[in-house]
Amino acid sequence: MSHGDDEYARALAAAVRHSTAWFGSLPDRRVGPVAAAHDLAEAFGGPLPRGGMPAEEVVDLLAATAEPGLMAMPSGRFFGWVIGGTLPAALASDWLVSAWDQNAGLRYATPAMAAIEESAGHWLLELLGLPSGADVGFVTGATMANFTGMAAARWRLLADAGWDLDRDGLFGAPRIRCLVGRERHDTVDLGLRYLGLGKPAVVDADAQGRLIPEALDAVLAEGSGPALVCLQAGNLHSGAFDPFPEAIRVARKHGAWVHIDGAFGLWAAAAPELRSLTRGFEDADSWGTDAHKTLNVPYDCGIAIVTDASALRSAMGLHASYLVHDAEGPGDPFEKVPELSRRARGVPVWAALKSLGSDGVAAQVQGMLAAAADIAAGLGGVDGVEVLNDVGYTQVCLAFGDDATTRAVTARIIADGKVWMSGSRWRDRDILRVSVSNWHTSEDEVRTAVDAVKAALSAVRLD
Repeated sequence: MSHGDDEYARALAAAVRHSTAWFGSLPDRRVGPVAAAHDLAEAFGGPLPRGGMPAEEVVDLLAATAEPGLMAMPSGRFFGWVIGGTLPAALASDWLVSAWDQNAGLRYATPAMAAIEESAGHWLLELLGLPSGADVGFVTGATMANFTGMAAARWRLLADAGWDLDRDGLFGAPRIRCLVGRERHDTVDLGLRYLGLGKPAVVDADAQGRLIPEALDAVLAEGSGPALVCLQAGNLHSGAFDPFPEAIRVARKHGAWVHIDGAFGLWAAAAPELRSLTRGFEDADSWGTDAHKTLNVPYDCGIAIVTDASALRSAMGLHASYLVHDAEGPGDPFEKVPELSRRARGVPVWAALKSLGSDGVAAQVQGMLAAAADIAAGLGGVDGVEVLNDVGYTQVCLAFGDDATTRAVTARIIADGKVWMSGSRWRDRDILRVSVSNWHTSEDEVRTAVDAVKAALSAVRLD
C-alpha cells in the first residue's frame, strides 16, 4: 500500500468511527444544536494555517468541533420543515459515489453512473405510475427540479408560438402566462423568477390549500397565448393535493403546459392506499420532487421528470466539440439538468429503491402517514390544542388558541430538545407544523412527540 493509500484508509476509518458514533447518539440526543454558527465561527476560522495537518487529524478535528452545532435531522424525533432521514443502503452508496468521484454528465465517460441513474429513472416512473417514455434528471433539490420542468415548459411554449428562444432570448418573446395556486410553495415563484417569467397569476384555493379548478378556468379565460399552470402534490401545511383530473382538464382546454410540484407528495403514488391523492397526475407534462424528503436518500437529490424529451434537452443541453457524446442510448445526463459537471446523485436513489422494493417504498410512505395521523389523534382531544388541517398525508398543523400561546409552545418545544417542530403561519394564524418525513419515526417517537407537545403547553400555561 502506498503512502497515499494509507492516508485514505486512516481518514476513511476516522470518518466511519465518527459517523457510527453520530448514529449511535441519535436515539437519545437533544434534537436541536447547542451552539450557534457564530459560536463555532472562531473554532473553524482564524487565519489559514501555513502548514497542513494529516487527513485523519483533520477528520477528527472536524467531527469534534462540529458536534455541538449539529441538528439531529436524521432522528425519528425530527419533525421540522420537510426534511427526511437517510436509509442505510442510500447512505453507504453515497459514500461510494464520493469515493468513485465520477463526473456523471456524460454516458461515454462514466457508463456505470449513467446506467445506474437510467435504471433508477425507469424504476421511479414505474413506481409512481408516470409515462414510461419521460426523461428523468437528477438535480440538487425540489427547487431545481421545478426549475428544470418549467424550463422545458418555457422552451416548448415559446417554440410552439414561433419564437426561437435559443437564438433570440426572452426580450420581445410572447409573454407566458404563469398560474399558481394561492398556497403553492414559494420555490415555484423562485423558479419562475430564475427563468425570467415574472410574477405568476394567483388562483384561489380551498380551506386546505387545494387549487379550485373553476377559479383556474376563470383566470385562464381572462387572457390568451402561451400558459404554464403549476399544480401541487402535497401542500406544505395541510399535505393536501390539488384536484389533478379537473385542473389538468381545464389547463388542456386552454392549451397550457402543466407542471406539478410534488416535492414530498409525489411519493404518495407509490402507496396503493394513497393513490387516490395523485389520481390523474400522470396527465401532466412535468413533475418535480425530492428523493431526500420521503424516499430518504442523502442530500442533495432532487428529481425532474419531463414527458417532452426534446423540450427538456433543448432547454438544458449543449453541444461542444470536446464533449464525446454516446451515439446510442437515451441522451446524456447533462442534457436533462442545469449542470454539466455533477456527482452521481441517482446512485443513492437506485440503492434506496433496490433495498426497499416497491412494497418497501409503499410501506415507508404509508408509515409516515400513519405516524402523522397518530400524532394528530393523540393531540386532537387535548384541551387547548387545535388540529387545523385534514390529516390525509404526512403534515399536521397545530394551534394553541391565540398566536402568542402558539409561539410560546413552539419555543418551549425547541428549547426542550426532545423533538423538533417548526413554527409557521397558515390561514392568518401562527401554527406549530409537524412534518413526518423520516423512516425512523416509530410508535415510540410518536409518543415522545405527543408528550413533548402536551408538556410544552402545560408549561406555557403555568408561566
